[in-house]
Amino acid sequence: MPFSASKRKGTLNGILFVAIFAAAATFIAKIPFIEHLHISPLVVGIVLGIFYANTLHNTIPSAWEGGITFSGKKILRFAIVFYGFNITFQQIADVGMAGFMVSLVMLVSTFIIGTIAGMRLFKMDRDTSMLTASGAAVCGAAAVAATEPVLNAQSHKVGVAVGMVVLFGTIAMFVYPLMYPFLDMDPATFGIYVGGTIHEVAQVVAVGGAIEGAADNAVIVKMTRVMLIAPMLILLGLYISYMAKRQGGAGAKLQLVIPWFAVYFVGMAGVNSLALIPDNIVHIIREIDTFLLTVAMTALGMNTRFAKFKELGAAPLYTATLMFAWLVIGGYFVTLWAVKLF
Repeated sequence: MPFSASKRKGTLNGILFVAIFAAAATFIAKIPFIEHLHISPLVVGIVLGIFYANTLHNTIPSAWEGGITFSGKKILRFAIVFYGFNITFQQIADVGMAGFMVSLVMLVSTFIIGTIAGMRLFKMDRDTSMLTASGAAVCGAAAVAATEPVLNAQSHKVGVAVGMVVLFGTIAMFVYPLMYPFLDMDPATFGIYVGGTIHEVAQVVAVGGAIEGAADNAVIVKMTRVMLIAPMLILLGLYISYMAKRQGGAGAKLQLVIPWFAVYFVGMAGVNSLALIPDNIVHIIREIDTFLLTVAMTALGMNTRFAKFKELGAAPLYTATLMFAWLVIGGYFVTLWAVKLF
């Protein structure tokens, strides 16, 4: 137990150690140049964590490792629950059925394509394939972090998946505005396309803001994708339970893996939708939650060694490239279909 009498001090020191790194990541993310690139503190945090893991990881007492592990697992789940305060059901309703269908179709199709391509075409393991797919399908680094507890994946696989999100999300920020003049889309439709296909929330804000009239739809559709992470994780947990029973043979019992933090996430979004909490308090909750997510991502980075990256080779890059092609090309046609139909 991390907080038993003999381990409590080491665990608290480990949490404080991670928090100091997360505070540094938050500060770095607010540097004008970094802020202009729309790089979130979550991404900066995991980069700092990986730097520590591959340079200074032998310099702290081993007793602190419990605090680092606690930060990457327990604090992560808590932070995801309160991430629900970034969403309201009213936002989802405002964008209409077209936006919802684009979000749903692109999430499901991208996750399936990424998982199958990673495992069967590029011979990656299940966890890395699913983590990489969730980052592209839902909401970047936050989705990777939310999927990790369901899979109980190794930390270095989270680092690989986040790396793919950063690479292709950054490419999207430059490519989409350049594509817009050549697309047969009005700004509102382009906003749906952006929100339904770009990785990170911050990246969607950047691209949507670059085209007048696209920003509102882009952000709302993106937040719809974020909301859909809860049913995705629940279904993923059920799938993992089913596969575990199947592999265990006829005598094995079905052990349901329900990510309750995803259910509570929807509950927090419901509370936020009722507008019972003053806006200034909600803003504070969001700020604290972003910091806690940064703490969690930093901790995951601290368990990521470059040596383990080499085992995966170029397979994550190939998988992420295939998903990016689907998001750009397939997402274009899915958006036109949804807008025309609804």
